[in-house]
Amino acid sequence: MPIPTEPIGSIPRPAELLAAMRAHAAHQISDKKFHAAEEAALSDTIRRMEETGSPVITEGEQTKPSFATYPLTGLGNLAGDGVTIPFADGHTRQLPRLTAGPFRYGVHAVSYLKEAQRHAHRTVKQAVISASALSLLYPQSGLTGYPREAFLKDLIDEAERDIRECIEANAACVQIDFTEGRLALKLDPSGGLLRTFVELNNHVLERFTDAERKRIGVHTCPGGDHDSTHSADVDYTNLLPALFNLKVGRFYVQMASEANPGPALSAIRNLLKPGQILFVGVTDPIDPKIESPEVVRDRVLEAAKFISLESLGTTDDCGFSPFADDVSTSRETAFAKVKSRVQGTAMAAKVLGV
Repeated sequence: MPIPTEPIGSIPRPAELLAAMRAHAAHQISDKKFHAAEEAALSDTIRRMEETGSPVITEGEQTKPSFATYPLTGLGNLAGDGVTIPFADGHTRQLPRLTAGPFRYGVHAVSYLKEAQRHAHRTVKQAVISASALSLLYPQSGLTGYPREAFLKDLIDEAERDIRECIEANAACVQIDFTEGRLALKLDPSGGLLRTFVELNNHVLERFTDAERKRIGVHTCPGGDHDSTHSADVDYTNLLPALFNLKVGRFYVQMASEANPGPALSAIRNLLKPGQILFVGVTDPIDPKIESPEVVRDRVLEAAKFISLESLGTTDDCGFSPFADDVSTSRETAFAKVKSRVQGTAMAAKVLGV
């Protein structure tokens, strides 16, 4: 069996789609023209993703406002002054704040999956946002008539549905984006917030069978937005024990941008359970330099010193444009990095005899 390789999710949107998004938000173009721009971007993205040779593809999150906020599309019970996330370069992202219950998703991820499957000739995976990330929508002051316990029950129900519908629609796998895991340790070095996040996500995951959880994975990274991160200064080895308590079968772990990945890989070797797969990040989306296949090969070979071949896969460190307005990376660079990942992984597999 070859070493499996998968993308994380987002691909930078073409300029035509970004322009259409702005025009549509300003009521300057019709819904029909806007959806035509979305369709064109989706079709082109899938075609180009398949041309890289990637055996598993994504829809590139072309029509999502962001990897985190797609479930909030169309909701009327939100305000704009929620939790603010600072990045190392000084820019911030701000989440909405829930103003009233009940909490329901406005859009579920299966809608993106089914649109992608109409265009795809290869198997499609689907990324979903974690329940823990969306738990940050609930205000610390509480909501009259809608206690936090009721919110969490609704959130768990919606997060389960988001995953289950994708499994039932024959997604290759479902990837839970958990970028807030490392951030949690920056916000609360005691680990209490991280443990709360893991517990909440496990409440969702416990609703699935062992066989279903083999098709569910979790992605972690220190954030990647406008070529900056929010928690790269947090020691990875402090995150990993809690991360590997998540009840999933697949882990997508940023590693290419780590200055010294050895300690983290050594720790993961002792945390992986039988039957679980580690997808090691071998390309860095926020580095403008395109890795050669040989560089990817060598990163895979280094990871293979720590991780058994039956448990090893490769991926990108993060999505290339997790927020729609992030144009710091070009589409050409993103697809070139994906192609190098695919080719370099195959080269490593040949060296390793698999």
